[in-house]
Amino acid sequence: MRSRKPWPGRRWAWLAFGLAAALTVAAALMPGGLELRVTPLAGDAPLLVLPLEAGERFTIHYYHSVENTPIWEEHQLDAKGNIYIEEERYQKLGAGMGRTPGVGHVVQRGPYEAIVDMHRPTGDFILRVGSPGVDHTVIWRGTRTNLSLQAPHTAVRFSARPVSRLHRLMRRMAPHPRTPVLRGDRDG
Repeated sequence: MRSRKPWPGRRWAWLAFGLAAALTVAAALMPGGLELRVTPLAGDAPLLVLPLEAGERFTIHYYHSVENTPIWEEHQLDAKGNIYIEEERYQKLGAGMGRTPGVGHVVQRGPYEAIVDMHRPTGDFILRVGSPGVDHTVIWRGTRTNLSLQAPHTAVRFSARPVSRLHRLMRRMAPHPRTPVLRGDRDG
């Protein structure tokens, strides 16, 4: 029977490999940003999936169904994925619109009036997508996704959640099919 001589560095090599693997897994599970999903309430696949960083804004633009005037609503996410409305911009207040006393302040932005510095929590919220012409459009990093062309008269939920670094890395290599393509970059 042949006796095996232990390799003196084997134990250290396995220890180093185990430590490197543990650090890699820990780094992959660290926070990697946020993901916003716009999903029909009927439970279908998402219409839109956006990778975002905390504090980054996305805009919902549409035309008021009665007044036919443009409206922009700017939203942002905090690090936990909570959604806040930060600014509303419009030509004039239309039916069903109004200001909330003590929330933000009004400024002029060219021909538009804007309520800025709102930071009003909305949490996940539901939007009834209007028909083409109302053009509920999500603007993100220079891209535009017209929900009214994809799902008119559909109730959709805007929801966000934190994602791991591993998830974000995987989405950079294989973006969600409902993530708009950015010029020169798939995930910013």
